[in-house]
Amino acid sequence: MFWALTLLTLPKFFEVILPIGLMASAVFVYNRMTMDSELVAMRALGFSPFRLARPALLLSGLLGMVLFFVMGWVAPLANDSSHRLKQSLRGQMGSFLFREGIFNQAGKGLMVYVRERESSGNLRGLLIHDSRDSLKTPSTIIADSGVLVITDEGQQVLVYDGSRQDFDAKTGVLKRLDFQQYTIDLPAPEGEKQQRWKEPDERSFTKLFSPDLSNVDDRSKRKAFRLEIHRRLLTPFLVPGFTLVALLFLLQGPVDRRGQSRRIFMAIAVVILLQILYLGAYNLAKQSPVGYPVMYLAALLPMVASLAIFLRGERILSSVPQTREDAT
Repeated sequence: MFWALTLLTLPKFFEVILPIGLMASAVFVYNRMTMDSELVAMRALGFSPFRLARPALLLSGLLGMVLFFVMGWVAPLANDSSHRLKQSLRGQMGSFLFREGIFNQAGKGLMVYVRERESSGNLRGLLIHDSRDSLKTPSTIIADSGVLVITDEGQQVLVYDGSRQDFDAKTGVLKRLDFQQYTIDLPAPEGEKQQRWKEPDERSFTKLFSPDLSNVDDRSKRKAFRLEIHRRLLTPFLVPGFTLVALLFLLQGPVDRRGQSRRIFMAIAVVILLQILYLGAYNLAKQSPVGYPVMYLAALLPMVASLAIFLRGERILSSVPQTREDAT
């Protein structure tokens, strides 16, 4: 269960790991190529900065699409499965509250006796007295076996091969009902909802566009759905954006084979500032619509500006040979 919960939480961290991880990888590789004079040789052969950055740009675009798919469908499914697994674990932990050989108070007016609890969680020899509803006759349930389960409506005890007895003190009549399977609802913990509402991050990208307007929670949190849509659309652009910003510092300008520590620190600082700006805009968008344009600027402007600078340098370099031929 521990490893399953750990694996289900991994997709949620991809939106942080992929942009920063690819940027760090690009900085390491291109700086190493500079120190080994490989970039110097490529530039001498006529490779422009944009052409040198093209492999990292293609990889960042591919990983951006992967991140969009992960955030749109994989991560919501993992989040939903994680919540369901946690509910199941709470249900299994609840079965350990039923101690063997004693009367367990499972709630106000509900008493449970268990003769034996197996290692698998199955309960043997159950006696349950239910007097929770003051308007109904108290009932006593005797069953051969049972199991504690958890559903979207809450915790339940499924009992098998037993009988239910209701004694009416006013009329003195004892009613008995034999059954093969019977369900008993357990009281939910104080403050816990019977029906768990799915958060926006538990819903796929397509389902965010069609909330259930008949549901009160869906209607009241339409802003959260809209914000989640924008977040899933913009976050994948951080992958190529951060990579291009880092390469802009490393590839533009003269090559210094003695080291590029200053440029590397500047690239890292700018990427960190962009990440802070994006997260700050996201938190601002929860409170005010002003955060939405700031989110778009933080996610798209670095990529667009870096591409524009690279392409402008490409045009300048391509025009140089033509000028020399004309002069000749």
